[in-house]
Amino acid sequence: MLYRQAGIFHTHYASDRGLFPIPFERKAIIAILLIALAAPWLFSSLVLTSYLKPWLIWTAAVLGLNLILGWTGQFHFGYAAIMGIGAYASVHATRNGVPWEFAIFLGGITAAVVGVVFAFAALRVKGLYLALSTLAMQFVMDWVISHVPAISGGVSATLQSPPMKLLGQAVTSEAGIYYVVLAWVIFVTVFMLNLRRTALGRALVAVREKDFAAAVIGVQSFYFKLVAFATSAFIGGVSGAMLIFGFYKAVTPEQFAVNVSIELLAMVIVGGLGSIIGSFFGTAFILLLPGQMNTFIAWIAKVFGLDIGVETLAHIPHMVYGATIIAVLLIEPMGLGKMYGNVRNYLLVWPFGYARK
Repeated sequence: MLYRQAGIFHTHYASDRGLFPIPFERKAIIAILLIALAAPWLFSSLVLTSYLKPWLIWTAAVLGLNLILGWTGQFHFGYAAIMGIGAYASVHATRNGVPWEFAIFLGGITAAVVGVVFAFAALRVKGLYLALSTLAMQFVMDWVISHVPAISGGVSATLQSPPMKLLGQAVTSEAGIYYVVLAWVIFVTVFMLNLRRTALGRALVAVREKDFAAAVIGVQSFYFKLVAFATSAFIGGVSGAMLIFGFYKAVTPEQFAVNVSIELLAMVIVGGLGSIIGSFFGTAFILLLPGQMNTFIAWIAKVFGLDIGVETLAHIPHMVYGATIIAVLLIEPMGLGKMYGNVRNYLLVWPFGYARK
């Protein structure tokens, strides 16, 4: 049966500390990786470029936001601005002759520096005051990006991005760009999986639960909050650069406006705070489901011959989509990742249900 633990013997700590101690999970991860590697041959070009690439890029960004929101418990309503900083910095660096690999890294570093400056101002407050501070920073960065010609070229300007290059060779094929994006999201995922097993990860969780109690046991909450903001901003900056080089091919201020920050926050909440697999689920739910919902509603109307106006047909999917989000959070307030965890925990002891008591 799935998730069975037969044959797992707790004989040494190394195996217990493994990322995937259950054989089924190891096999599932290998199968998913094989499918991901074979995606350019398994899926059409439309699916690869319009669904898989943006899903992977946004998932990496959501994982970065989850680090500060789920692991450290700090509100952040300005994450889109952080992504925009990384995107503009990397595009300008590439246009000025910096190799693409270094330009991407430079974008992440620039976003991290701004994120730390941001944190110094914001971390003097907590809770809703912190949320308001980060939201204010989002508006400030929106104005700066839009009105400083040296950054964006102007309010309505579009800055074309140079082609993606690896070791000096241009990556022009959709499959090549997909593999670069896939490598990035795998790197971020592995980093997050290992982070929660480290002293840093445990310190961040301690700060999230109660920073005063963490200070009593020697955890400097302000220092670890700064580390969390910087690391999260670095991931967001590189993800923003990946979004431009790998998907949009051009950067504009509207791509990183406040509504994008709200969507990122929704992805984290729907997926589950602190959940890595929930970040994948939440991103897919918020990013991909609306388009599929539109197609499904239009198909239902056509099959049953429903005479629905174009304007009404355009709004029904949004209503159904919003109701779906509410239903998910009512069923499991901790998100889709917790739903997966509930199913997993059930299968771990199936059919001996009493073992959970």
